[in-house]
Amino acid sequence: EDFSNLWMKLTKEWRNALDQELAPLTEGQLNILELLIQSQLLKPSDLLQYLNTTPAAVTTILDRMEKNELIERVRDENDRRIVWIHVTEKGKQEAERGAKVKQDVIARSLDKISSHNQQLLVYLLGKVASNE
Repeated sequence: EDFSNLWMKLTKEWRNALDQELAPLTEGQLNILELLIQSQLLKPSDLLQYLNTTPAAVTTILDRMEKNELIERVRDENDRRIVWIHVTEKGKQEAERGAKVKQDVIARSLDKISSHNQQLLVYLLGKVASNE
C-alpha cells in the first residue's frame, strides 16, 4: 500500500477510537477546550482562526458545550458587547480525560512497533511536518 492509503487508514482508525472513547465529548469540543485552556481568554470569534468552520458552527458547538457545562460565556465588564469563554471545572476535567484518551489511542497503535522505531517515526514525522 502507498503512504497516503496507509495514513488515511490509520487516521480513520484513530478517529473512530477517539469518537467512541471520548463520548459524550467530541474531538471538536476537546480541541476547543484545549485551545481555551492554553490561551486563557478567548472570544468566540477568536476560535475561527483555529477551527476550519463558520461563525454559525462555532456558535452551535459553544451552545452545546455550555449546555453540557463544559464552558460558560461571560460578558466583559467594561464592554458588554464582548463575550469571553471560560472553561468550567467540568470542562477542565473533560479536557484532561480527553488528552489521556488521545494519548492512549495513539500509544496502542505505536505499541505494535519497538520503542526505537517509535522514536524514529516521531523524528521522521517531525521532519515531514516542519516548514523548513
